[in-house]
Amino acid sequence: MRERLPRRPILRSIRTRLAVIFFAITFLAVAVIYVIIAPPLTSSLQNEKVNTLSNLAGQLIKAKKATLDGFHLVDVGPKTKAQLQAFAKHAEQATQSDITIVDVQFIPTGTQAPASHTPAFYPSNAPTEAATTFAEGIAINGTSITEASGNLALAGYPVRRSGSGALTRVVVFSQSLGDVAGAVSFVRSRILLAAAVALVVALLTGVLVARALTVRLLRLEQVAQRVAMGDFEAHFGDSSGDELGRLARALAHMQSQLEGLEDARRRFIATASHELRTPIFSLGGFLELIQEEDLDPDTRRAFIGQVREQVERLGKLATQLLDLSRLESGSVELKPAPTDLAVLARGVSEEFVPALARHDSKLDLRVPADPVRAVCDPERVAQLLRILIDNALIHTEAGTGVVVAVRAPNGQAGASLSVHDQGPGIPREALGRIFEPFYGSHGARGAGLGLAIAHELSAQMGATLDVDSAPGNTTFTLILPGSET
Repeated sequence: MRERLPRRPILRSIRTRLAVIFFAITFLAVAVIYVIIAPPLTSSLQNEKVNTLSNLAGQLIKAKKATLDGFHLVDVGPKTKAQLQAFAKHAEQATQSDITIVDVQFIPTGTQAPASHTPAFYPSNAPTEAATTFAEGIAINGTSITEASGNLALAGYPVRRSGSGALTRVVVFSQSLGDVAGAVSFVRSRILLAAAVALVVALLTGVLVARALTVRLLRLEQVAQRVAMGDFEAHFGDSSGDELGRLARALAHMQSQLEGLEDARRRFIATASHELRTPIFSLGGFLELIQEEDLDPDTRRAFIGQVREQVERLGKLATQLLDLSRLESGSVELKPAPTDLAVLARGVSEEFVPALARHDSKLDLRVPADPVRAVCDPERVAQLLRILIDNALIHTEAGTGVVVAVRAPNGQAGASLSVHDQGPGIPREALGRIFEPFYGSHGARGAGLGLAIAHELSAQMGATLDVDSAPGNTTFTLILPGSET
């Protein structure tokens, strides 16, 4: 049965937040478009219509100036009216507008008394108030004027008599702006319709995208909770190439590391239990034997020696645990000082004379004739070298030789210390994990803490600890940082 995903409070879920964000962004974009386009659209269309009318009217007036200028100022007879009406009809067809022709003598100006009789308008005697007012302004100013007035686009042009330049008539072109309002209303309705559709699509898209993301996140959360409870059989199955896929791979890597650490912890508990149980049982047995009164002095001394050896074994294990804890917490204080590595290696090697004798092995110390100086913490370098030599003795058969070599700095590389043995080598599958805490290859003796401590020490000193291993040839090399110039 498929496991149901847990529900989240709707206002706190990513699904709701993403859907709201999609909706809000779309709403804001539509609102901005509406505010930018809709308000100036009316004036833009009106200006465009006025400009178009002005251009057409100007070209027509220029072409027909001779016709308009050929009449006497007060000649309003039938022939003149017929000619003016013919011009007006032609002008209306050419410009798709209404034409009004006004004789200037019938237009009152600032210095002219009002006309005593009805002014002559063509093609009819019933001009609009807007046309009359417009014509008066052109007659007073003597220049052409174009404007949008109310619901009309107006373009007026004065006609002057050739030679004298006297103003004779004013021709007014007018077009209704009603279609502009209709066009604006149509555009606004389409914007609002598109906005409604876009908001619905954005909301649905946000919900679907958010749902897809949250389902994947909840699956990752479920697997993470199972891993946190120790179920390492759970798998982060998101194999996509996006950020969630990379997160799933990172979590899978973390899971493998946790599984390795858990395995190492179990092995460490088993190893530590064995390492602690053996000396403790031995101590208990030897103490019982020592308590017997009939033991001869030599046997008692031998038992006391065994007790001392087991106590040292317990002390070494406790010291290693303490050292590793301090290193991982960063509480180890380094004290760098100029150090002769050759002298340091010789002193540490001499400490292992008894251990080498018990192991039936020989240590070959290879150091240059000249001092090999480096700035380092001599106590910590000596501790690390002891770990490497002890590791060589623990993991090799009796009689296996050990080589300790010191090399002077070479170019930018600092001085180095290496420990080499001819033992069975480190298994390939274990080579990448030998520096992990509590890790020991199968069959290895000890708690698996020595190399982890050595690796942490090298990192604290800014040095590098490398390993190269094959059957019959295993070398650990500590490369100290070069001196600053």
